[in-house]
Amino acid sequence: MTRTLLLWCPDWPVLAAEIIDGVPATGPVAVLHANRVLACSEQARAEGVRRGLRRREAQGRCPGLTVVDHDPGRDARAFEPVVAAVEEVAAGVEVIRPGACALPARGPSRYLGGEEAAAERIVEHVAQNCAVESQVGVADGVFAAGLAARQGRIVPPGGTPEFLAAQPVEALGRPALADLLRRLGVRTLGDFAALSAGDVLARFGFDGALAHRMAAGRDDRPLAVRRPPVDLTVTTDLDEPIERVDVAAFAARTLAERLHERLAGHGLACTRLGIEAVTAHGQELHRVWRHDGLLSAAAIADRVRWQLDGWLTGARRGGPARPSAGIIRLRLVPDGVLAQAGLQPGLWGETGEERERAHRALSRVQGLLGPEAVVTAVLGGGRSPADQVRLVPWGDERLPARPDAVPSAARSGAPLPSWPGRLPPPSPAVVLPTALAVQVWDAAGEPVTVSARLAMSAPPARLSIDATAEALVPVGVGRGAEIVGWAGPWPVDERWWAPAEARRRARFQVCLADGTALLLAVERGRWLLEAIYD
Repeated sequence: MTRTLLLWCPDWPVLAAEIIDGVPATGPVAVLHANRVLACSEQARAEGVRRGLRRREAQGRCPGLTVVDHDPGRDARAFEPVVAAVEEVAAGVEVIRPGACALPARGPSRYLGGEEAAAERIVEHVAQNCAVESQVGVADGVFAAGLAARQGRIVPPGGTPEFLAAQPVEALGRPALADLLRRLGVRTLGDFAALSAGDVLARFGFDGALAHRMAAGRDDRPLAVRRPPVDLTVTTDLDEPIERVDVAAFAARTLAERLHERLAGHGLACTRLGIEAVTAHGQELHRVWRHDGLLSAAAIADRVRWQLDGWLTGARRGGPARPSAGIIRLRLVPDGVLAQAGLQPGLWGETGEERERAHRALSRVQGLLGPEAVVTAVLGGGRSPADQVRLVPWGDERLPARPDAVPSAARSGAPLPSWPGRLPPPSPAVVLPTALAVQVWDAAGEPVTVSARLAMSAPPARLSIDATAEALVPVGVGRGAEIVGWAGPWPVDERWWAPAEARRRARFQVCLADGTALLLAVERGRWLLEAIYD
């Protein structure tokens, strides 16, 4: 068994009510759950109040009793500072329940000079930082350490079975099982541990078998200690408000080097950086920068400098308004970190110099004009070319808005199209941001119509476009362009189950006499130009 040190705060629900709600724990106080006393103060016990009493009986024994309802959330919130205080002395703490926490005793006992010295140090530190009285017990296993903490004992190594053997069966915390064992003549944990494990399982079930293991000094699981997260944030307070970019750049470089050193000390690297600034008037500024590689100290410093330049002078270039006062505090938050070996360099080395220079230039534009000023296209799923492209800010994760794979097809490996009704390849070279209205005529000069059953009134022969939109399309697509070839219609009926979002249209591919190919659509009786093929 693991040598375990357990800290126990007596009457914790009462202390939590005092810490959170201001109920004075020095008077007669009782915390009730399901109309029974769950915990009570020392003065209430002096007047006869005990755990398990009904509310009326407890108030009958102590007329001045202050009754508080049980609140597990309150107990947990009040106990968090105690756990934090213990972690300041020794790492690897597991919260057993609000009011009790345990940790392996080997670590603190080795560097504090023994188990007794470690127990005294932890109790003293908790009392000084949280103003909470506590007791510590040390034994082999969590269960034995909890019983030892109630007595303030340090059980010597190997003495846990003997220590447990003298404890009454009520120490198991199972009243029904303890009452049954008493009636069977089993009064101590030693008597219970002496029984055969198979007989205990057959007679008392799995819960009884677990209690039997605990009585023998064998816990059901090892400690599940928590590791407190490392605070990697770096902050600097400036003596005077910064309003000039060159002064801000100097402070940014020093802060970036500190952050890089702190990350390197933990074997980490930054991929997403949060830059925060506070002005002299209390205005808070925040911006997150992303990077598809590892941010070096110089890269961090550059991004902080660009961002400060954008905040301080960006308004001159059409960016956000200048802060109301100079910057007095800078903070760098590594929002995304991974191990140094988490990114694999390219086959022929790191990223090329040209790509890095372009990335630096685009990132600087973002610092001046905002993250939405520079966007890149990400291909995804959809039935029309406009639905298959999503614009994301430069440096953000390039994830499609619509997945382009059917899970069942992906699992089976069948090469099925993920969007039924999707246009076949090749994809058009130019997708217009807004579809343009066009007119399509037949050989007789009559408008071409498409019925609800996709029947065309006549083959298309000519196409014309509004004169105001001619500058947006190639020269050949003007008024009176001749159609020499066409294909379609390809219908698409989307979201028919939602009338407000439903969309029904038919698409055509047409080829003009000058070789230009267009993607047209008919929707609600109107012809629209959606895209242009190369």
